[in-house]
Amino acid sequence: MTDPARISIDTPINCADPLPEAVDTVIIGAGVIGVFTALYLAEAGQSVLLCEKGRVAGEQSSRNWGWIRQQGRDEAELPLMIDALRLWKEVDARLGGACGVKTVGVSYLTTREDEMARFEAWIETARRHGVQSHMLDAGAAAALFSGRSDGRWIGGVTTPSDARGEPWTAVPAVARLARDAGARIIENCAVRRLELEAGRLRAVRTELGSVACDQVVLAGGAWSSLFLRGHGLDLPQLAVRASVVQTHPMAGFAPGNAVDGELAMRRREDGGYSLALGDRHGFFLGPDALRHLHRYMPLIRDSFAHTDLEMGAPAGFPDGWRTPRGWSAEEVTPFERVRVLEPEPVGDHVGLMLSRFAERFPALGTPVIRDSWAGMIDTMPDVVPVIDRAPGLPGLIVATGMSGHGFGIGPGVGRALARMVTGQGPEHGLARFRYARFTDGTRLQRGPSL
Repeated sequence: MTDPARISIDTPINCADPLPEAVDTVIIGAGVIGVFTALYLAEAGQSVLLCEKGRVAGEQSSRNWGWIRQQGRDEAELPLMIDALRLWKEVDARLGGACGVKTVGVSYLTTREDEMARFEAWIETARRHGVQSHMLDAGAAAALFSGRSDGRWIGGVTTPSDARGEPWTAVPAVARLARDAGARIIENCAVRRLELEAGRLRAVRTELGSVACDQVVLAGGAWSSLFLRGHGLDLPQLAVRASVVQTHPMAGFAPGNAVDGELAMRRREDGGYSLALGDRHGFFLGPDALRHLHRYMPLIRDSFAHTDLEMGAPAGFPDGWRTPRGWSAEEVTPFERVRVLEPEPVGDHVGLMLSRFAERFPALGTPVIRDSWAGMIDTMPDVVPVIDRAPGLPGLIVATGMSGHGFGIGPGVGRALARMVTGQGPEHGLARFRYARFTDGTRLQRGPSL
């Protein structure tokens, strides 16, 4: 039996620090955002408690593609991402390569002229921020794959400075670094509610007891909007299901990360490849999806043909029909009933990945599957995150809705959050990520979905 390439509820608990009576800051959610925030706060001298209802990186933070990319980012995200790339390399060096960070480049390829024009526009964005990207012609696109492709692409765009990492080893490794810096981390410890006094945060109530604190960072991924709803705050966050295949080791014909709109791939440290679809995902219809339908209509119009709808989420999922939207501090919460989201991979999607790979690389044929899995990607109507203080609830900071871009940008967001908590001004503009953009009458501007 081989080691799994992601973290699940079956992964042994590695973080079980004692529950403190009081800390400066509590972080909810030990994904990539929460773990990096804990690291940078602890290194700044704060006392920090990181609470994880399941396992460190148990959900999307260990199930993603593993890309660390600047290319194709929303322009407002790009400064954070430039920081994140540097920080990933720094942390990986401190950990002796445990994060698996390798500078291999990211390439977007296409068979369409209109997409080539979009790639040209990205190069102008990159140039404004000092990122070196360049166009590929058909020959250069084929050369990315050691001459083993069918040569279908007319060209593309590439950013050689972009990188990859190994999510399921990287995030737990950073968690160990955060603990070494003084942060306390507790797995199997759901935060049930915030405890308020005169309308201001006083403590958090966990399933193990209360912890006094001055500030809370909510980095709960697909669970964040459900937690906020329990406190009367509305956030139009939903989640989509995406499947991934891990192949057995095979010839290293393509060292970089690449996607052509239909198939995405990256070389893995174990010698295999991670494969995913660039144009298919699943979506569970639930009460929140219907409630936020009007906000998502522009996105739905563009993606409906590529979305597989299902009438109900598995029992206990955040937007499940029977999932409670409110509870007391004395009750067992939805966060305890489902410790880790474990959606099944979509069989048709897995088959499509394999057939598309074989079509593009006929000399290699159909790869052999070592493992497959799925994850729930938290997203927002405009496909950019919320990184802001919560309206009307002093002391609470929300960082969620990374929209499938969280692993790569995680260190940059974590550093920005640490500065926010400690009262330092932002190094980069965060106005695009404000919470109030969904209620202040602003017309939402959609970011890139890939």
